[in-house]
Formats: sequence, structure tokens, C-alpha cells
Amino acid sequence: MRYAETGYNLEIDLSRGNVERLETDPRLTELYLGGLGTNTKILWDRVPPETEPFSSDNQLIFSTGLLVATPAPGANRTIVTTYSPQTLLMGYSMMGGFWAPELKHAGYDKLIFRGKSPNLIYVWINNDKVEIRDASHLRGKGAVETSELIRQELNEPGAQVAAIGLAGENKVYMASIEQGRSSASRLGIGAVMGDKGIKAIAVRGTRDINIARPSEFINLCNDVLQYIKIRAPKLVPEVMPILAGLGSPQEMAHYDEKWHTENFMWGNARVRRKDFWNKEIEKKWKETLETVRTRLISCYNCPMKCGAIISVPGISTYMMKCFSKLTYTMAAFVEDLDFGFKIAQRATEYGVDGFSTPQVMAFAFELKEAGILTDADFAGCPSDNEGKFYWLLDRIVRREGIGDVLANGTYWAAQQIGKGAEEYAHNNIKKHEQLPLKLGMLNPIYYLMYCTGEKANITQIEGNFPQAPFSTMELKEEFVKDWVQVPDEKFKKYVLDWEMRGERSMPFYPPVDACCEIVEWQEMMHHIDDAVGVCAGLSSFPLKPPYHIHNYPQIISSATGIDMDESGLKQVYKRNRTLLRAVNVRRGLRREDEKPPEDHWKKRFPELEKKLLDTYYQYKGWDLQGIPTKKTLHELALDYVAEDLEQRGIIKNEQSEEEN
Repeated sequence: MRYAETGYNLEIDLSRGNVERLETDPRLTELYLGGLGTNTKILWDRVPPETEPFSSDNQLIFSTGLLVATPAPGANRTIVTTYSPQTLLMGYSMMGGFWAPELKHAGYDKLIFRGKSPNLIYVWINNDKVEIRDASHLRGKGAVETSELIRQELNEPGAQVAAIGLAGENKVYMASIEQGRSSASRLGIGAVMGDKGIKAIAVRGTRDINIARPSEFINLCNDVLQYIKIRAPKLVPEVMPILAGLGSPQEMAHYDEKWHTENFMWGNARVRRKDFWNKEIEKKWKETLETVRTRLISCYNCPMKCGAIISVPGISTYMMKCFSKLTYTMAAFVEDLDFGFKIAQRATEYGVDGFSTPQVMAFAFELKEAGILTDADFAGCPSDNEGKFYWLLDRIVRREGIGDVLANGTYWAAQQIGKGAEEYAHNNIKKHEQLPLKLGMLNPIYYLMYCTGEKANITQIEGNFPQAPFSTMELKEEFVKDWVQVPDEKFKKYVLDWEMRGERSMPFYPPVDACCEIVEWQEMMHHIDDAVGVCAGLSSFPLKPPYHIHNYPQIISSATGIDMDESGLKQVYKRNRTLLRAVNVRRGLRREDEKPPEDHWKKRFPELEKKLLDTYYQYKGWDLQGIPTKKTLHELALDYVAEDLEQRGIIKNEQSEEEN
């Protein structure tokens, strides 16, 4: 009997219409846990590195995490993995809600697609019954609308549906997969789904999940819930609201947007409005939010309420979470903050990423102002800010006119447009648009995370360590006294010694070695979350979360029966992280790709930055190009990876540190 997982994957060959239920190897669970870990292994084994994202040989994997559908609070993540059309590297994006637990209750740990359907289809999974159904009548329908139509068609209101909108159908590089209370938005996952001819996946499951040691597991889950109850209302002082408590993040519950509106950059990530937030705007914003926010909502088996049902008069009801309530407003540079709630509804139906898409549109209008794009490119475009953003969103999603170029994101659009457009595509990492954030002094911790994060999304790398030093020793001491989540006591000393000014301040503090350790810790927690399917809002994203490196091993062990301690869990993380690195190295990722935007920090330190990257690579067991060494791969039971990289000439035979 398999515990926590079902032990079966559902595989669908879209080209042939074949459906298979395949038993999985339990040894892979011990080595990689599940979720992102085993997704990466599948991509490595099955999809050659030469494969293009829109090739029929590319695979699209929907995975439940190892703890999903168990009583573990917040274990509800779907991890969607493929090769990204935007970065050309391995792309993965997570969504919460109820879809992954439903898939597991139907009897499957993963749903794997290969090939392409000759016609638009949707998949209906009802426990053992799996059907590939015609979706021609859903072509052009919105993602939310599609989900509702499918439920009606199936006469199954409890079905969980993941769907794409028009953006996915048209292979827009910012296309998302929308699913009830969440979405897989980043890295163009929805475009690959559309390329394969999948409009939606509906799931209904009624099977139980077995737990190895139920009594012990339930006690541990109750400990997590009790901690959440105590910790959630106890906010950390001097920390922005979304990090001060718990959640993923709880943007929809907060009214205070002073930090975001005055520190994030408006337009095409160019302009900071330091004097924007005032009492009048705060009052109006609170009234707007309370008017359109029908209620706060949670994902499966989670006590936090990070999302919200939004109902704007005259517009269909939809779900919103995170910072998308302001991304369109700030990109359009409009004073009316409720604009974001209105355009986000259309964007959700279209199925587009709420971080990249606004920046792409702002980028286009900046090119027009600079004379790089012309009036002819915008023929028929309204003159008002709100109207022109609606107009351009429609063109991008439909790939009409200039929208066809912009649909590939700022990096690829700039290459095609030329005439100096590359200078305006200044907010990319690995060809992918980042949060519109520009800062003053170089932050060495974030420098490493921005450079080396394989997800190319900072919110999936940052987390348990404070973003900045506390202002007084009293606050520092108060913070560290119950900081049980640290993997080692030395992290407390880093916080206690960290100053806002002077010798122990940024960019030279924390010291380089400490920065590597901090980044490793934060990255470790994200990778564990993505393998077990626990929401980052209860583990890797906030300060002082209920899940951490000290209780995760017990939780995993009691759920699965796998003998797991802290050392073993850290080894699994290193294996998963290194294999993901190897997948991208095999696709051409090298050191030259690992750099933040030139203008991300106003004050830069090239020698320090070089030392940071050199030291971090060495710390990870990689060479100076960021390639895992043969020795490291052997220590992580990844000899098959070393053999492949050696055959390709990526690593040398008898590789030594001197050769690196």
C-alpha cells in the first residue's frame, strides 16, 4: 500500500487519443518526494533538451504534491511543469485552490500530456472514468466561463476545472491556466496547454488517501493549526503587511498599499511615485476594496483567506489574489485605483499573467512615446489611459496587429521591433518580466536570488529571512527570541548584527558566505514546498511560518512511512535543486544568463557581485559557469545526469575543481 500518494499517474497521448493509468516507482518518492521533484525527473528522462516548447515532444505535467489531499493544512498545490516558450528553459508554476486534491482523490498523483490534439478538446476525469471530449463549442470562451459551462455540461457542480482562455488558445507567452481560486500564471504554461489543444481539464474524485501513521500525523497537523492560530494575528513590526503575518500573500485582506504604490515602479517599471499615497487615497481605496470584495476565500484545507471574490457592477464575478489588484493600475499610470479591479476581470477570462501582461502593455506605450512604434501600430486605439489599455489587451490576446508581436513578452518583442526597443525591455531575468521593482542600494541576498532562481520569479525564492535590518536592538532581540524556524542558530546572529548603516550594512553585510547560506535556506524551503504541495504562504514565503525544516521531516515521515530526518530532507532538496539546474544547463543556461536588470539597483558593485556569484556557485557544488560538478552529481545519486552531461561535452571527464 502507498501512503500519502496514490502510486499512479494518468498519462494521455493527445496525438493518438490514448489514456493510460500507470503505477509509479516508490523509490522515486524516496529520492525526489513528488510534485516539482518528480516532475523534473520526468522531463529529464523523457524530453530531449533540443525539444522546442511548442513541439509535440514537449510534455505538460500537472502534479499534486506529496502531502496534497492529506489533512496537512495548506497542502493543495498543483505544480504544472513544461518547457517555457518565454525563457526556453524548464518552466513551472503553482496554483492553489481545489484542483490538485480532487485529482488525487480521483486516484492520480500526476496528469501527464504528450503529443498534440488535432482538435480542441477538454478532459473529463471522474475517478476511473477518463474521457477526451470535443471542446469546439468552447473555443474563444473565457477561462472562468469555460469552467462553468463544463460543470453544467457534465451536470457535476463539484467538478474542479482548470481552463485556458483566448490567450492560451492563441499561444500568448503570458498565458495562464485559471482554476477557480487560483491560477498557474508565470512562464507561459497556458500557452503550452493551448498548443496541445487542451481547453480545460475537469476532475471529480471520491477516493480516500491512506496515511502511514494516522494518529501521529493528525497530532502534527493540529500542532500546525495551533501555531497558525497564535501566529497569524501576531504581526512582525517594521515589516510590510504581506510578510508580517501568514498567507500567500494576503494582499486581498490589506488596505495599506503605501509600500507598494510608493516603492514599486509605475508605467514600464520606470517611475517611482514617492508622494502618491495620502489619506484621501487611502480612504477611497478602502471604500473601493470593501465595495468590490464580496468575501475573502481560502484554498482547500487552509485556514488563511488569501483570495477574494470580486464583484464590480456590470462585470461578471471573478476571483482575485495577490498584487494583481494594482499591477494594471500602476502600469496604466491612472489615478483611479479601481481600474485594476475592472480590467483584471477581462484579463482573468482571457487567461493572462497579472504581473507580465501589464508591463508588456506599458512597454508598448513607452515605445510609442519614444517614436519606436508609430501611430499606424495603434490605429483605432482610444486616447484615454483606461481605454487604450483595454484596447491593447484585446490586441495582444487575439494576436492582432502590434499585439501579435507583444504577445511574446517584452524580450522577444524588443528583438523583433528593433530600433532601440531593447533598451526599454529592461526588467527581464532570463527573458522573463519581473515584478516592477527598482531599488537603491544593492541587496546581496536578493542579487543571488534574482540571478540564480530557476523559476525566474522572486516571490518564489524569497522568504524566511528578513528583507532588511530592524531599526533597533530591541526589535532584533524580540524577533529572534522565538525564531524556531532557523536551520542553524547563526542566522539569529546575522539578524542581530545587521545594521541599517555603517560597516555591518548593505551591500557588504551580511558577508558573502552568509548570503550564500541565507539564499540556500530560503531556496530549500521553496523546493520542499513545491515537492510536497504545501502553499508557500504557510512555509517558505512569510517570516516565522508553521512549516519549517525541523517539523517537515516528521510530517513527511508520518504521512508516507518514509524514514526521513532533517539531514535526509536536505539531501532530497539538494538532489531536486541540482537536477532542475542540470535540466536547464542541458538546455544552454550559463553564467551569462544569470544577471538582474542593469537598473534594478541604482548603486551597483561589480567586484562584489562577481564574488557573490563565484562563492555561491562553489557553495552549491557548481563550476564557475553554474554547471554542477561530477563530484556533486555523484554525491546526490545523480550519476546518470553526470554521464549525460559528460557525453554532451558539458562537463569534462575526470573534472576537478581546478578545471572549473
